[in-house]
Amino acid sequence: MGKLLKNLLKSPMFVIGISIFVLTLLIAVFGPLFYNVDTHARDIMAGPYAGSSAAHLLGTDRLGRDYVSLLIEGLGNSLYVGFLAGIIATTLGVLIGLFGGFRGGWIDEILNMGTNLFIVIPQFVILVLISSAFKEGRSLTLIGVVIGLTAWSWSARAVRAQASSLRSRDHIALARINGASTLTIVIKHVLPYLLSYVFMVFIMQVGSGILSEASISMIGLGPVDTTSLGIILNQAKDNGALADSIWIAFLPATLVVTLTVFALYLINTSMEGVFNPRLRK
Repeated sequence: MGKLLKNLLKSPMFVIGISIFVLTLLIAVFGPLFYNVDTHARDIMAGPYAGSSAAHLLGTDRLGRDYVSLLIEGLGNSLYVGFLAGIIATTLGVLIGLFGGFRGGWIDEILNMGTNLFIVIPQFVILVLISSAFKEGRSLTLIGVVIGLTAWSWSARAVRAQASSLRSRDHIALARINGASTLTIVIKHVLPYLLSYVFMVFIMQVGSGILSEASISMIGLGPVDTTSLGIILNQAKDNGALADSIWIAFLPATLVVTLTVFALYLINTSMEGVFNPRLRK
């Protein structure tokens, strides 16, 4: 573990990515402790789209709400959706891919057929249709669950390929000869080989979940009665901030989404370079 961490810290991409992502986590978790986050308070005196001041570091939105407060709360909620979607999508993908790839036969064919069906149908279309069905009560949890249930297919396909390659290894055959059950073989002899790969899949699923939430919220199908980075962008679009070039209404939220997902991409790419010997320099 120590050697792995040492190798990761040698990668500039990993250091930059983990630094940015840890910073976003710290802001989301500890920001409310050091900054008075109130997304409901309206500053009538400052008015809509007020400029930067001592009271409002990044100004206010159309309703006179402090923009830093919106960003801190929105970042935390978007991360919550991303992690929830990542956990669900990764768990489903790993279970389906691992079971099908290791067992093989007709079970693998059926699971692979279902996986390919979900891959062919665009995830965003399914996400829009399901979100549209919930006209009321779209919570952050519901959006995260829906994203997770529609994003597992490529994870399952990738894990299936890895599990299939391990099925014919000598140590797997030896475990079978010794009478080990399929569940024991998977847990003790297959899953440990895939843990690093599963973690990389999870990182990308979290990033995908954050982007999906921002996309679905921007077209008005995101969570209601709350704030997220996507909701901030949606309100900027609906209120004409984009057309009027009121950059403070959309640029900070756009940068936060971009930097967060970019940081996860850097972490994933650097980990792949460490875990995959063929990519090492």
